[in-house]
Formats: sequence, structure tokens, C-alpha cells
Amino acid sequence: MTDIDRQLEVLTRGCVEALPEGALAEQLKAAAKEGRSLSVKAGFDPTAPDIHLGHTVLLHQLARFQQLGHQVILLIGDFTARIGDPTGRSETRPQLTNEKIQENTRTYTEQVFKVLDPQRTRVVFNADWLAKMGLAELIALCARYNVAPMMTRDDFSKRYKEGQPIAIHEFLYPLMQGYDSVELKPDVELGGTDQKFNLLVGRDLMKAYGQTPQSVMTMPLLEGTDGVRKMSKSFGNYIGVSEPPEEIFGKVMSISDELMRRYIELLTDWDLATVDGGHPMELKKKLAATIVERYHGAVAAEQAAAAFEARFSRGEVPEDLEEVTVTGDGADIWLPQLLADAGLVPSNSEGRRRIQSGAVQVDGEKVSDAQARIPAGGPYVVRAGKRAMKRVTVRSGG
Repeated sequence: MTDIDRQLEVLTRGCVEALPEGALAEQLKAAAKEGRSLSVKAGFDPTAPDIHLGHTVLLHQLARFQQLGHQVILLIGDFTARIGDPTGRSETRPQLTNEKIQENTRTYTEQVFKVLDPQRTRVVFNADWLAKMGLAELIALCARYNVAPMMTRDDFSKRYKEGQPIAIHEFLYPLMQGYDSVELKPDVELGGTDQKFNLLVGRDLMKAYGQTPQSVMTMPLLEGTDGVRKMSKSFGNYIGVSEPPEEIFGKVMSISDELMRRYIELLTDWDLATVDGGHPMELKKKLAATIVERYHGAVAAEQAAAAFEARFSRGEVPEDLEEVTVTGDGADIWLPQLLADAGLVPSNSEGRRRIQSGAVQVDGEKVSDAQARIPAGGPYVVRAGKRAMKRVTVRSGG
């Protein structure tokens, strides 16, 4: 295997598309011949105060470039965050205040270097050039791109057909992101699969400005702990990198065995051949410890693993277990209702499903009858799965 082939194997791990086809290989060959590294750009809009594991898919891909000697351009979209990326939106995104953006930016830059090498990372802010762009320059930029491709985007097309508002400033977002590439002249730009249109706008604008266009690589959107929807705070299925170590460890342990392999592929550099033959539970524990160590250190990872073993593997009840009170509909309460009212499950139907699957225990005794009723009193130690556990007091109802 040649050095270029080896680099391609590493750099395309988990990648969905590398466009144009064959471009990355040619760029690597040219860089090697000229004795230089590639410049690789990825942008992050600071629309929230912290990042979750879904965001780090791109960071890990950038880190792979760094490990092979290439240079990363980490773009913080402190200006484009004011516009709001319309990608995947069914309505116009609310615009953030400058104060909120600056606050979020500080936490982003602290968190990304848990993954990236600061020595091979150039951090830039697109307000440095976009905020200075005058009206004449903005009009000139707009003149270099057509409206037709914008309207072929799924999000814009769907909203237009449904009569949903599309604000003019939303058309500017892909142009602004594309102009970032004109300003920075990267060899490669990375983004999620949902960013493909915006990445290709960058290629088109670089051509329009007489530059060598970047190649683009798209990475998959990481599913959240539910294994269905992409990781998002709004779905409640996220694992935040700044969450407490025990919380991160427990959330990783809650994912399915099938999803675990995807997390390993996208968030680690482990040999996938050895992973496929490993014991799922042990691999998941190793993955959870690896992620906690990356963001909180080795000691925190050891402590989180020990706490998990104590709570869930050996069935111990933590002293600081959350206590809640629920109200019955008389002298007792229907168990699915108790689970939902105590916040252990999102709904009565989910409570029934967990009971029927054997995941619910009351004071250490498994309950498999979905019609079971729990008498007023307690507190009871109630479990509704591997991680969901609380002390629940049942109060008599009227």
C-alpha cells in the first residue's frame, strides 16, 4: 500500500461522499510532490453554548487529517450565526443576539481542543471579513450565483410549495458560507451530509473568483441515543461533551449494540476488524470510558466506570438517587402512570412497553404486569431500564 493509499484509507473512514470523485487522491499526490500539507476547513456556527458528540464527528475527521500532517482551518461562524442556517428548516430560524453568539463562541473554542491539536489548528472567525463587507461587495457576490439552484434545495422547495415563508436573508447563508472558502482558499472542506449544498456553493464561488475550487467531503449525521433521529438537544437524545462524566458514561451504555459500532467508527480510530469480533458489553464499556477520558480525563473515566458498575451491574442504589412524589388516583396508582409522572419514561405507552419487556423493577422486584398498581406509600426504588431509576413516593389522590 502506497502512502497516498494509506492516507485515503484513514481519511475516508466513515465518509459518505468525497467530491469530485478522485479529487482528494490527486490533492494528496500534488501536496506530497510539492512538499506541503493540505489545508482543510470546517465551519461551526455557535448557535448553542456547548457541543455534543454529533458535532464531534467532523472534529474527529479533522483530527485524522492532522495526524497525517495536514493543517486544519476551524471556522467559527460568528457572523453566519446571525443569519441562521436554513438547512433542514421548515420555518425561518430565529436570529441570535451578538451577545449570545459571543458567549457560545467562548465555550466552543474551549471544547474543540479536546479533540484537535492546537498546533495544527488555525481558528478564524468569519465576522472578520463578512462584517466588513459593504453593500456593493455583497451585491457583487450575489451576482455570481443563480437563484435556480437555491430553489431546488429540499428545504426551500418544500417550504415554497407549502406556502411557508422564506426570508431573503436565508438565501444569503449559503453564499456567506461559500464566500468563507473564497477568503480562506482551503484545499478541502468538510461538512455533514445536510451541508452538501452549501459546500458545493463554496466550490462554485471559488471558481467564479478565479480560484482552484476546494474538494468537499460529507460525513454522516450521528444518531442520538434513541438510535433513530440525529443527535439533537431538541430531541433529548444528545450526549453533551461538557456533561458530568457519569452522565456521559451512562448515556453511551444506553445505546444499542448496532449503534455502538457506528459510534466507534465515527468517534474513534479503533481497528474495526477487531471491533466486529468483540463482546458488545465490554466494547461499549471501553467506548464509554474512552469518550469520558477524552473530555474529562482518565481519573474521571475510571470513576464513572466504577459508578456505573455499582449502580447497574451490581444493582446498588446510589445514596444521592433523585427523589420524586407522584399522586395516585385514590389509594394507589397505575404503574405506567407512575413511571410517566415520575419522569422515568416519556409516556404511559412507553411505560407499558418497558414493563412488558421486563425492564421495570420496584424495590428490586421485576414487574411484568402492565396493569399493576402500586399502593400509596414508599419511597419505592423504581427502575425503568438500565439508567432510569428514582426513589418514588406515592401520595393518595382524591
